[in-house]
Amino acid sequence: MRKIIGLFGLLSCSVAFSQSPVDCSFPKEDLFALGSYYYPEQWDASQWERDLKKMSEMGIQFTHFAEFAWGMLEPEEGVYHFDWLDRAVSLADKYGLKVILCTPSPTPPVWLSKKYPDVLIQRDNGIKIQHGRRQHASWSSDRYRQYVETIVSKLGERYGNHPAVIGWQIDNEPGHYGLVDYSPNAQMKFRIWLKKKYGTIEKLNETWGTSFWSETYQTFDQICLPNAQELPEKPNPHAMLDLNRFMADELASFVNMQADVLRRHIDKTQWVTTNLIPIFNPVDPVRIDQLDFLTYTRYLVTGHKSGIGDQGFRLGIPEDIGFSNDQFRNFVGKAYGVMELQPGQVNWGVYNPQPMPGAVRMWVYHVFAGGGKFVCNYRFRQPLKGSEQYHYGMVMTDGVTISPGGEEYVQIAQEMKKLRLAYDLTDRIPQSLSSRRVGMLFDMNSYWETEFQKQTDQWSMMSHIHKYYNLLKSFVAPVDVISEKDDFSAYPFLIAPAYQLLDSGLVERWTHYVKQGGHLILTCRTAQKDRDAKLWEAPLAAPIHALIGIDNLFYDHMPWNLFGNVVFNGQKYAWNNWADVLTPKNDTEVWATYADQFYQGAASVIHRKSGKGSVTYIGTDTDDGKLEAAVMRRVYAEAEVSIENLPYGVVKEWRDGFYIALNYTSDIQQIAIPETAEVLIGSAQLKPAGVVVWKEKESKRK
Repeated sequence: MRKIIGLFGLLSCSVAFSQSPVDCSFPKEDLFALGSYYYPEQWDASQWERDLKKMSEMGIQFTHFAEFAWGMLEPEEGVYHFDWLDRAVSLADKYGLKVILCTPSPTPPVWLSKKYPDVLIQRDNGIKIQHGRRQHASWSSDRYRQYVETIVSKLGERYGNHPAVIGWQIDNEPGHYGLVDYSPNAQMKFRIWLKKKYGTIEKLNETWGTSFWSETYQTFDQICLPNAQELPEKPNPHAMLDLNRFMADELASFVNMQADVLRRHIDKTQWVTTNLIPIFNPVDPVRIDQLDFLTYTRYLVTGHKSGIGDQGFRLGIPEDIGFSNDQFRNFVGKAYGVMELQPGQVNWGVYNPQPMPGAVRMWVYHVFAGGGKFVCNYRFRQPLKGSEQYHYGMVMTDGVTISPGGEEYVQIAQEMKKLRLAYDLTDRIPQSLSSRRVGMLFDMNSYWETEFQKQTDQWSMMSHIHKYYNLLKSFVAPVDVISEKDDFSAYPFLIAPAYQLLDSGLVERWTHYVKQGGHLILTCRTAQKDRDAKLWEAPLAAPIHALIGIDNLFYDHMPWNLFGNVVFNGQKYAWNNWADVLTPKNDTEVWATYADQFYQGAASVIHRKSGKGSVTYIGTDTDDGKLEAAVMRRVYAEAEVSIENLPYGVVKEWRDGFYIALNYTSDIQQIAIPETAEVLIGSAQLKPAGVVVWKEKESKRK
C-alpha cells in the first residue's frame, strides 16, 4: 500500500532533499491544491481569525499575503512593522493554511516615491508617473533596486524558516501593464545594454540599417529609446525589436535579482516564483530563469471576448487557459500554477458580466487538466473601498456569505478528495494520445517583430497561433508550447507557426529532426529574417528552401472585403489574410494550389518527405481556419496517427490517469466515454460550463 503524504507534506521535505521544494509543497499524490488571496492590512484585525478560519473550512489549503503591503511593512524609511504580518501568518498556521509570502516591489511606499522621485517610470509623452496605484517604479533605477533588496532581505530573514511559509511570489504581474518606461534611468540602461550587445557603434549602425534616412549615430550616448510620440513615422524596426528585448531583460533581471536575494535567507524547502500575464509586453518568460517555477494570471470573463455561442461572454474561451497551461508547464522547473484566477464578477472589464454558473469550477478543472499544481483565486473577500469594490471574492460584502464562485470552490475541494482516492501512481499516458503529441515552437522575438511589422492590418500573431493550437486540441493531441531550449526529438510532431526570426542553427535542428522521423509543420512568414530582423541577402526565406523543397516564394495580401481561393483535395477555401506563393522543386508534393489571382495554379501548401520524417509548409492564413484544419488532418493521416474531432470549445485532456472534459460552448455537448470507464465526476452530457472526469482501463498502457 503506497504511503499517503498529507497536503503540503513539509515533514517529508526536510527528509527527502531529492524532491524539489515545489514537489514537497504540492506532492504528486495530492494532485492539486486550492488557494486564495487575503489582505489582512485591508481589514480590521478583529476579523482576521474569522476570515482565515472560514477559508480553511471552505477547503482552501493556502493563502497569499503582502504583495501590496510595503507601506505597512515599512511606513517610514528604515522603520519596519512586521508584528501585524507575524500575527496573520500565525493565524493562517493555526487553521492549517500554508502561506505564500510576496515581495512588495509593485507598490513602493509614498515616502520613497516623494523622497526619490527619480525611481518613478516616465510615459512616452514625457510625463512622469505619480505615486499611487501599482507598477509605477522603474526596474532600471539602481536606487529603487537597492530599496527593494533591503525590504526583500528583511522579509527573507524574518520568514525564511517559518514552518507555515511554503514559498515566495516575487512582485505581482511584473510588466508595467504594457507601458514602456522612458525615464532617464531606462534611457541610460538602454545605452549600456546596446553597448554590451553590439560592442561598437559601427556594429549597431550596420545592424539597425541607420544609413537609411540618415539615422547614423556617432556614439551610443546619442541613442534614445524609440518613441512613436516623438517621431513623424514609425520607429526603426530594429530599434523597436531591441527595445522589446531590453525591457524584457530589465524585467527578468529585476525578478531574478529578488530571487537571488531571497535565497540568501530562506530555507531550501521554500520555493520562489512570480506570476506573469501571458503574452504581454514586455514579458518574456524564457528570460526569467532563476526561479523554481512560474505561475500566471488569468481573467476570462471581462467583456473583451464574446466566446462561443450566445452565452460565450459568460464562459470565456478555452485557449486563454489551455495555451497558458501548455506554455507555462514547459518553463523553468517544468511545473506551474495559476496564481490569480477570477472567482466571479470583476470590476475593470469593458463590461463586467456574471460568469455562467459553473464557469469558475470549469476554469479550475482546466488548470488541473493541464497538469497545474494549484489554483489561487483573487480574492477571498470582496473589498468595500478602493479601486476594486465591485470585484467579487470567495465571500460577499458582509465578509461571511459565500459567493457563487466560493461555493464552486467548496465543491471542487470535496471532489478532489474523491480524485485522490482514485489516483494510481502507475498510470501512464495511453499510446493513442502520446502518438499525437506535438511541440508548438513559440518565441517572443518573432511575436514582437511581426506585431510591429504586420504588413497587413488583418495580421494577428496570436490569432494565427491560436488557430493551429485550437485545431490540434480538437484532435485531442497533447500540446507543449516550447522554446528553442527544449528537445524537439521528444515530439512526433513539431509545429512552428509564423516563426519569422531564425538562424542556420535552428534550420539545421529542424532538418535533423525531420531526418530522424519527426513531422515538421511550418507556416507562412517563417524564416523571412535573421535574428536581428534583417531580410536575407538572398531570396525570401532562403534558409528553409532546401528543407521545405522550394526554389522561391513571394507573399500576397487581399483587401478585407475581397477573397481569393485555395483548392485542397478538390475543395475550395477562401483567404484574404496572408498568402505565401510557393515555387516547389520537382520532388516536392503540392497539396494545395491557388485557384485565382495572377498566380493561379501556384502552390499554397506543400509536403516533402526527408529521411524518416516529413515537412509540411502551409503558406496561406485564412479567417476560418478550415484550410489549415484540413491540411493538419492530412499530416496526421500521412503519419498514420489517429485523431479525434471535437468541436471548438469542447476540451478533452488526460492527466495522471484521469480524462477531463470541459464545455466552453453555449450548447449541451455529448462526450464519448467508453462503457467500461468509471465516471468519477459529472456525466457524459455536458451542459455549458460542465465538467466530467473519468478513468479508462487503457490508462496504464505505456
